[in-house]
Amino acid sequence: MKLVRRAWAGGMLAVMALSALPLRAEPYSETLFSHKHWQVSGVAFDDGSLACKAEVSAPGDSFALWFFQNGMLRLQFYSTQWQFGGGTADLKVQVDRRAPWTLNAADLYENSVLFDLPAGDQTTRFLVEIAQGSKLFLRSATNEDVMWYSLAGSRASMDAMINCADALTSNPKNPFQ
Repeated sequence: MKLVRRAWAGGMLAVMALSALPLRAEPYSETLFSHKHWQVSGVAFDDGSLACKAEVSAPGDSFALWFFQNGMLRLQFYSTQWQFGGGTADLKVQVDRRAPWTLNAADLYENSVLFDLPAGDQTTRFLVEIAQGSKLFLRSATNEDVMWYSLAGSRASMDAMINCADALTSNPKNPFQ
């Protein structure tokens, strides 16, 4: 844990430095933490907004958790094999052999399936399952396998994601506020 905290001393500065970047046409991303199959990044968008992203990826496929400055938490499943014209789909996500989670009306956008997680205890339990898990399975509403992702290194990466999110939502000018 000491190593993670030391790595985050510079990582929090990197997130704050992202906010000072000039506006650009493409999002700018800086890796804040990398462990096993995970990478946690700070992302600056062309509109000046910031986000944290924890991602597991393989060539052409990825699973990511996004935390935005406004507190929104989004799941993103991406594959170059998919090409969606819009719409929504119901799907299931299962961590290891635990009970599956049903995600109704996930947005289908180009190569991505997107789902915004509501604030609350259910989302916290889901994130704890990811942090403790080995594999995450993405399935259709009828329980057909679509994709699976390794969660190796997820515990340390979820801690890094929390630190990044805290840095985004804290007020660095007044630490007592």
